[in-house]
Amino acid sequence: MGRDGGPRVPGQRAAGQPRAQGGADAVVGEGDGPGGLRFSVLGPVRVWAGGEALASGSPQQRALLAALLLRDGRTATAAELIDAIWGHEPPSQALAAVRTYASRLRKVLPPGVLVSESGGYALRGRADTLDLNVAQERAAEAEKTRAGGDRARARELVDEALGLWDGEPLANVPGPYAESQRARLEEWRLQLTETRLDLDLECGHHAEAVSELTALTAAHPLRERLRELLMLALYRGGRQAEALAVYADTRRLLADELGVDPCPELSRLQERILRADAELAQPVEEPASRAAVAARPAQLPATVPDFTGRDAFVRELGELLATAEGSVMAVSALAGIGGVGKTTLAVHVAHLVRPRFPDGQLYVDLMGAGARAAEPETVLGAFLRALGTPDERIPETLDERAALYRSVLAGRRVLVLLDNARDAAQVRPLLPGTEGCAALVTSRIRMVDLAGAHLVDLDVMAPEEALRLFTRIVGAERVSAEREAALDVVAACGFLPLAIRIAASRLAARRTWTVSVLAAKLADERRRLDELQAGDLAVEATFELGYGQLEPTQARAFRLLGLADGPDVSLAAAAAALDLPVQGAEDLLEVLVDTSLLESAAPGRYRFHDLVRLYARACAERDESPEARDAAMSRLLDFYLATAARVYAIERPGDRLVDHLEATGAGAGLRFADRHAAQDWLYAEADCLLACARQASAGARLRHAVDLLWAAQDLAESGANSKTYESVARGVLTASAQSGDHRAEGRARTVLTNVHLVAGRYEAADEEARQAARLAGAAHDPAPVYWSYNDRGIIAAVQGRHTEAEELLGQAMEAARADRNLPVEASALCNLSRIRVALGRTTQGITLAEEGIAIYERIGHTLRLANARYALGVALIQMNRHAEALEQLRKALEQFETNRQRLWEGTARFRIAQAHLAAHQPARSAQHAEQALSIGCIGGDRTRAGVLTVLGKALDRLGQRDRARACWREALLLHEQSDAPEAREVRELLDAPLSGAA
Repeated sequence: MGRDGGPRVPGQRAAGQPRAQGGADAVVGEGDGPGGLRFSVLGPVRVWAGGEALASGSPQQRALLAALLLRDGRTATAAELIDAIWGHEPPSQALAAVRTYASRLRKVLPPGVLVSESGGYALRGRADTLDLNVAQERAAEAEKTRAGGDRARARELVDEALGLWDGEPLANVPGPYAESQRARLEEWRLQLTETRLDLDLECGHHAEAVSELTALTAAHPLRERLRELLMLALYRGGRQAEALAVYADTRRLLADELGVDPCPELSRLQERILRADAELAQPVEEPASRAAVAARPAQLPATVPDFTGRDAFVRELGELLATAEGSVMAVSALAGIGGVGKTTLAVHVAHLVRPRFPDGQLYVDLMGAGARAAEPETVLGAFLRALGTPDERIPETLDERAALYRSVLAGRRVLVLLDNARDAAQVRPLLPGTEGCAALVTSRIRMVDLAGAHLVDLDVMAPEEALRLFTRIVGAERVSAEREAALDVVAACGFLPLAIRIAASRLAARRTWTVSVLAAKLADERRRLDELQAGDLAVEATFELGYGQLEPTQARAFRLLGLADGPDVSLAAAAAALDLPVQGAEDLLEVLVDTSLLESAAPGRYRFHDLVRLYARACAERDESPEARDAAMSRLLDFYLATAARVYAIERPGDRLVDHLEATGAGAGLRFADRHAAQDWLYAEADCLLACARQASAGARLRHAVDLLWAAQDLAESGANSKTYESVARGVLTASAQSGDHRAEGRARTVLTNVHLVAGRYEAADEEARQAARLAGAAHDPAPVYWSYNDRGIIAAVQGRHTEAEELLGQAMEAARADRNLPVEASALCNLSRIRVALGRTTQGITLAEEGIAIYERIGHTLRLANARYALGVALIQMNRHAEALEQLRKALEQFETNRQRLWEGTARFRIAQAHLAAHQPARSAQHAEQALSIGCIGGDRTRAGVLTVLGKALDRLGQRDRARACWREALLLHEQSDAPEAREVRELLDAPLSGAA
């Protein structure tokens, strides 16, 4: 409840006002105020108590309530309230009416909320019971968060503030006061929206922002800040011509409407776009981290002169060790894979913090990764001597030495660096016991059982850090001449500091080698570990130390899991590959994580470092029989195929494809409670599943690999996984053709047909479908046959071969019915409906689409029901039944979004844009067209050209003529590249005078 009777300036908070806690839900749930009371003015003026809406009375009574709410607890006199409700012409009984409204409100509200004082009224209660106050709090917090550099969180806070709006503020509230406040609140809402869009661009979400900015500039054509943001979003999305066209549209509009030029900010932005300003193309970077305070230790190993990167870790450890002075002993434990640079980092940090430990620095290599780790009592003896204790005073037992060690350190400020520790038991006796001292521990295991330790997990270097390290060793001149090859080298090293140092040292010692020569040597995975040796340094020897400490069952798990190509592995998949119960597999994997031979990518997911995976495979080839290796990979393939088949069956009830897939081992795969859980699994496992299919295609289980792709065909239409899916499908087809297996090849060609259809490569899709039908017929494999007929029918329809399309779709229906595959029959019906509409038999077309929808609804096939509604919506557009078309397309869009079919979602938005354009709603059309461009569409560049054509028409009608022409020019280029007949229409649009194109 604002104290000035209106919205405060965003970012300011009234003195004494409590800060709202949590997200938006925290202020709209029960218990916000007395009796769970809360109010809203960012929409209709409403009151809730305990979650139940209360009657707010007549419009004038709501006007009284609004005037009191916006005063933030201050008393409003009767005269002020009369003026707020009626203005300069109040009714004769205005004072009595105000008292009546107040009396009625008092009966509705809890006792003590509405009070009378000094001849007026006031509302008493907590500030965060009013949605406007909460929105202002979110905006203020966003400003502070943004100033602190956390732009992502600032964006979330602004979004929370905007989410509190529920339509027009003070909706349907009469009176001059409400009218003025409504205008102010709407303006503030627009300012918040601009702030959120600005943060979108700072966070790199320019592609997503274009759609909203297009709609907003259409609604507020003279608002230059929105135009500026749109230009920047388009430019960062690679659409420079459109960005400049927005400026041209703006300049013309301002001249026509106001007789002025664009503001200086807009003009400067145009200039920067024209000269392709490099800084303009990137989001704002976060402030650079402050360097840690430089310092030097006394008795530590020398730090490497070319120490590079690790700024965040240096700062974190330096700050932690600094707490030892005047407080409890500080202990930091660094864990990580061998070769990741734990010792290098620890020594470097220890040198930096030397001034804080003037009484000395102790160092020992505990040799914990080797077969004979250092004994704590031996180390304590050496430490005591270094601290000035005579030999005759050093006790014999471990406990006595530890006690004396702590006594000697009492009152002193000493840093102890315990390098390469085996476990916490080895470390505990070596820790100082008093304030002022600190210990820095490195180990390959995470010392979760070392009480009070600050644990740090050290990962590989960032790519730019790795390149800097490589450059410092090799020399800037050699690296700058072959930067791409240098990036290949550090990537082949897995960004592991030890591997990079070895590779760089080899190159530095061989002046006749180029960086490209070294990159070529490291490109061979089977030889890579052999190449990463220099003098007494070797990556493989480092890994061997950790591997040699594993128990036999742990070593077996390490070897077998290293065989899989996926980027990581889930616990369930690992259990399948190892042929173990999930709990047993988890125990083994967690041991491997603790020893840093495996990483925990996320709860229930594990991954190898690239070089560790190569080492694990070398161990598998050395220590496992070929039969054991093949059996593990076969179990993993069965797991993915059986699970993908269950996902397919859940998503497509009635589809008989699952009955035609290759058999898997008994009990293989996961089961799911519902469709959403099944979809979650498929998309989470996409990369691993596709990697398994690619890997299996080179072996004896080629048919299983092909069927895995077929069962996971949703990934071809997801957008995010489409390119990887296509790459694997092409590889599987090549392997199938070389094998001479007609069944596998026919199915592989069916899979690739769908890939081509998604990308809009219709000629290639048609040829693959022809070959698939021929091969499947020869192999007596029925499913690919009717899939082929259906796909070829779609292609013929798109290319205008309607008679042939009817024949093919009829064959598809007949063959699907013979196999009792209702979903394919329904698909053919829906595709046939579009042909009938195109041929002018619109009633038949609608009937066929409705029959297809009825089949999908009867069998509960929600996945393709969306496609059926889409087909019906397209047919209705052609019949100019735009309202009905939009209803069907919106239902389809909702299902595509739920099913995470991103490319179909974009395609549906394209058709919605067409419907809005035909219904003379260009702003809505432009918004959906922009979203379609951002998401992508089924049909590849040909569909993209169609979207650009529609967007151009919408923009032309909105008066944005230059930007419309930019869209059409891009559309024409895409059509001409594919020799599409639609190019003629686009040429006509470009040649026509732009006075509102149809």
